[in-house]
Amino acid sequence: EGLIEFYDSFKDMFEFFCKNTTIHGTIRLVCSDSNRMKTAFWTLLLLASFGMLYWQFALMFSQYWAYPVVLTMSMHSEPKMFPAITICNLDPYRFGLVSEHLVQLDHMAEESITFLYGINTSASLFHMNEKNIHVKDLSSIGNLSRSSFKLSQNFSLLRMPDHNNRSGKKHSSVGFRLCNATGGNCFYKTYSSGMDAILEWYRFHYMNIMSQLPVIINISDHEEQIEDMVYSCQYDGEPCRPSDYVHFHHPVFGSCYTFNSKGTDPFWTATKPGIPYGLSLILRAEQKDHIPLLSTVAGVKVMIHNHNQTPFLEHEGFDIRPGIATTIGIQQDEVNRLGGNYGKCTTNGDDVNVKLLYNNSYTLQACLHSCFQHIMVRKCGCGYYYYPLPPGAEYCNYNKQPAWGHCFYQLYNRLRNHHLNCFDQCPKPCRESLYKVSAGTAKWPSAKSQDWIRQALRHQNGYNSTSNRKDIAKVTIFYQQLNYESVNESPLLSENLLLSSMGSQWSLWFGSSVLSVVEMFELLIDTLVLSLLFCYQRLRSKKT
Repeated sequence: EGLIEFYDSFKDMFEFFCKNTTIHGTIRLVCSDSNRMKTAFWTLLLLASFGMLYWQFALMFSQYWAYPVVLTMSMHSEPKMFPAITICNLDPYRFGLVSEHLVQLDHMAEESITFLYGINTSASLFHMNEKNIHVKDLSSIGNLSRSSFKLSQNFSLLRMPDHNNRSGKKHSSVGFRLCNATGGNCFYKTYSSGMDAILEWYRFHYMNIMSQLPVIINISDHEEQIEDMVYSCQYDGEPCRPSDYVHFHHPVFGSCYTFNSKGTDPFWTATKPGIPYGLSLILRAEQKDHIPLLSTVAGVKVMIHNHNQTPFLEHEGFDIRPGIATTIGIQQDEVNRLGGNYGKCTTNGDDVNVKLLYNNSYTLQACLHSCFQHIMVRKCGCGYYYYPLPPGAEYCNYNKQPAWGHCFYQLYNRLRNHHLNCFDQCPKPCRESLYKVSAGTAKWPSAKSQDWIRQALRHQNGYNSTSNRKDIAKVTIFYQQLNYESVNESPLLSENLLLSSMGSQWSLWFGSSVLSVVEMFELLIDTLVLSLLFCYQRLRSKKT
């Protein structure tokens, strides 16, 4: 009895609570007990206040459990590392191992263009006198049979009338037919533009031919040096060094070089903004027509990206025109995502269910390509040539897998329409650097300066072209300013803000504090104890 305060009845307990509690309005229930109308009014008023309070609490918790975020932007100014720059000459090679098949494919393309448009392209389009790039160490290839592969004639280009054309004008689409392994479920891969159809048809055959190159051979290990593409390279007024770039070959975009790929060399630290402190390149921008129907653009492909990141040139980047000086100003933005309950993102890709096929850091494109390749190997039995292979897989070849094109295009359409689960399995990085680009162009070299510029290039770099500004280009990439904008996600409703909002609502409807909540718990405990005591007394009275 010294620990628990006993009451003679529930009425006494309730009167004591109403007279001594810090909750506003409860005392009116006791003071107005002689006036039933006022008592009923204040009872309804208190019940309505309770209802409004907990309705507001429900809204707060539903908003909190939705985990909304708010974006905060901040500006930072500090020296930072210059981004990685990848350049490609848009001039893919004819490798000697498959050159015979590529010649046959060119003849098939010539016949198809003649059939579709009546144009003879053999004299102007296909040049077979270029030297082939030979893959080294052919003796280690093993059982590779160059004569076993044959170009398929089952994928001929066809012109089909467009029955859905509402304009009334004659219009037709161009494409080629694809069927499954049993020859059924056929569909036409068509394009309204004949040019797009021819390029896609050529790439389809090209992938089958290039699958003959052994994966174990490094096809970028050939005789070309960077001086054959880059006539001049300077960063921050200093000449570039051989350790500043890495070389690789892209099957469509040709010979590529990535400058500052790792981002660890202090030489590439950007300390000042402006054109004189950026990367300045003079590039060979001619097209030797190694594979003219694979790359129809003349110039240089440039991509600005993060360090240790695979450059996906088919999705990003921009082209530099020959005979043009291009200045590219970059501005860095940084995005930091919360992840967890507030959104799906990954720190380094270790928690992603997709096994990456690229050796560089995690990116969304790398995950999507890896996910698609794994599904393709599982569904089609072979891999897409433009993506790396999982262990134990081989690239698609319609001599071995006649229906792989049918399988691939259906899977790719499902990926584009978000019907594959790759977009669900591949989250965005929690921390990401983005580069905004602004460019300006001018003719270069000018008519009055081109003679001495060409003479200087010829003397220093072995430049031997006589064309009129059509085979060289100049590009300068620089930071517009070292300030960078950081966009950070933060919880819209954190735990502290939730408690503060709940306290505000409680004070609004009852004008009380946390201690008032303790008083209500005390009332509930007293009610429970008093009920147990009354039950115990009744049981004892029945027994006696």
